Amino acid sequence: MNKRELVIIGGGPAGLSAGIYASRAAVDTVLLERGVPGGLVISTHFIENYPGFSEGTGGPELMTQMEKQARRFGLEILSTNVDSVSVTEKGFILKTDGGEIMAGAVIMATGANPQLLGVKGEKEFTGLGVSYCATCDGAFFRGRTVAVVGGGDAAVEEAMFLTRIVKKVLLIHRRGELRATKIVQKRAFENPKIEFIWHSVVDEINGNITVEAIKVRDVRSNETRVLNVDGVFLYVGSNPNSGLVKDIITLDDRGYIITDENMLSSQPGLYAAGDVRQKLLRQVVTAVADGAVAAVAAEKYLTEQKML
Repeated sequence: MNKRELVIIGGGPAGLSAGIYASRAAVDTVLLERGVPGGLVISTHFIENYPGFSEGTGGPELMTQMEKQARRFGLEILSTNVDSVSVTEKGFILKTDGGEIMAGAVIMATGANPQLLGVKGEKEFTGLGVSYCATCDGAFFRGRTVAVVGGGDAAVEEAMFLTRIVKKVLLIHRRGELRATKIVQKRAFENPKIEFIWHSVVDEINGNITVEAIKVRDVRSNETRVLNVDGVFLYVGSNPNSGLVKDIITLDDRGYIITDENMLSSQPGLYAAGDVRQKLLRQVVTAVADGAVAAVAAEKYLTEQKML
């Protein structure tokens, strides 16, 4: 059985940051990534708010540099799928496509995936007018009209955030009332830039090179109409990739891993970093911070347990 001091699951910004800090501290570390290192960030065409890049940077370019930096410090990155994580008296056993690995500590950096609408045009225009993050992409729509789909806190709060930037926000919700908390609703109803499209769902997202319009359908009458918008922000939920550890640690009611300020979960030696963790803000900058903290905390844990 392959034995490692630290195993990081997930190769997005949180995992790569953890790998940089752990490897630089001479912790015997391996990062397991089932796809291409970089996570969801590699599908982001342009990142404008990551510190240190005054003119912005491409998501793929940023992740390529993080991967190179991690490898320079000696991080081993394996392309494999992790099938299970179990707790033992001596640490953790991970079953992967390439065999079993015993680890003294584990960092979960598996991220979360936005829940998709599954409608025509969504995939084709992702990054070209379709977005799942107003904080990331709102500035690209300055002075324009955008749609926000959803009725919970995230959708309504992001709609209000967008009103600082855009000309108008069409908030589309399949019900006749919002699910957001009352105080959030009150602020939204008082915002003159938000127009509510009730009892409606998006059936299609259309455009040429970028988004130009959406087709919405009234769920009561099935009547459809076309709304001209320059962007569509989707907030119909997200799915944290926490299934590997759901039976051994505490999750919140949405499936996110609950941690303390040191990224420690309810299981000693098991840490979480990035979007899979319960947190206020899910951005590249917070993911890399989480990864750094998790790696330092894991190194201290391994030292205290005399596993280094």
